[in-house]
Amino acid sequence: MLKHYALFILLSVISQRAFSQIDSTLFKRIPKTDSSKMNIDAVYNRPFLQVGRTPLGIGGYAELNTNYGVTDGISEGMSFQMRRMTLFLGGSLHPKIKFMSEIEFEDGTKEINIEFAAIDFQFDNIFNFRGGVVVNPIGAFNQNHDGPKWEFIDRPMSATELLPATFSNVGMGIYGKKYTKQWVFAYEAYLTNGFDDSIIDNDFSRTSLSAAKANRDRFEESSNGKPLLTGKVALRNRKVGELGLSYMGGVYNKFQDDGFILAPKRALKVLAIDFNSVLKKTKTAFTAEWAWINVDFPNNYAVQYGNTQNGGFLDIVQPVFKKPLMGFPNSTFYVSCRLDRVDWNTGKFTETSSKIYDETISIMPAISWRPITSTVVRLNYRHQKKWDLLGNPPANSGIIQFGLSSYF
Repeated sequence: MLKHYALFILLSVISQRAFSQIDSTLFKRIPKTDSSKMNIDAVYNRPFLQVGRTPLGIGGYAELNTNYGVTDGISEGMSFQMRRMTLFLGGSLHPKIKFMSEIEFEDGTKEINIEFAAIDFQFDNIFNFRGGVVVNPIGAFNQNHDGPKWEFIDRPMSATELLPATFSNVGMGIYGKKYTKQWVFAYEAYLTNGFDDSIIDNDFSRTSLSAAKANRDRFEESSNGKPLLTGKVALRNRKVGELGLSYMGGVYNKFQDDGFILAPKRALKVLAIDFNSVLKKTKTAFTAEWAWINVDFPNNYAVQYGNTQNGGFLDIVQPVFKKPLMGFPNSTFYVSCRLDRVDWNTGKFTETSSKIYDETISIMPAISWRPITSTVVRLNYRHQKKWDLLGNPPANSGIIQFGLSSYF
């Protein structure tokens, strides 16, 4: 059905006689100054085209790249990857009622996901209601993940493998913003369907929240009848930057069936902090995020399943050259670097009290060129070290990537 739906959208767009840039007030009720935009606005802060004279807006982005990696001297050669194509479709049904959807096609059509499809009732800046398929706002990257916004081809490990990036669920909740002269406050709170037993029963042989993304049944019903609570508060100073604090928690296991108790209720809790800022003088941009995970599971579980995990990333992006080039008047080059770390198991071995490892760290320098703001050409190199459970000498990987990403 999703393939047919996407084809219908594309044919509808092609058949239109004319397009015009959509009015920025159609989707966003925020001041037009960049200093007021926050991660909460990412779902609407995208380029759209209006379809004829209809209230329908459409947009999207695409990402493609090459990969060449070597791990401990072994390589599988170079390959090309059509990483994703994402379609946005939305409309203003009323000045206070909006609809927005995001449909993602990964690796061609290997995966097709509805990442967002919600109706917003915008009563006031400080109080709005949202219902549908929502992105759980844990951390900042989960909200603000569009490829063309980043100077790096790969998404952060901590936001994709530790936290389940673009983790969506069916649910509803409230959100809002409050403005003062120099400060902007924002919040979100949702009750949704949540995780299931796959986070401790999966092919990764470790505790993995991202394993729950494979459960498509979460869009139909809860695995245990208990809603997942996700909430976030964020504060932005127009001159300094944005600081966010988010929480996600609930019962993940199926503890009863037809009234019969199967097991004790087992909870998971996730706490994340994020920060982004731009130095006014040098235009240096910083984006950082860190998350802590705690999962309750049976005492007889194997040691490789950690009940506590943590990880995060830091991006540093510096514009170095801005000059008209080859017909692009605002052409800009950037040099960037990402530091990324994940600790899958922060515990100790019971028998020896020695540290449990199972960690991965990486550093990724990057060079990128933006001929226009919405299009980026990227060259990345990742050096990665990966330790096993016992802390044996790490596997060393070097991965070079070249690719591009653009809104359309």
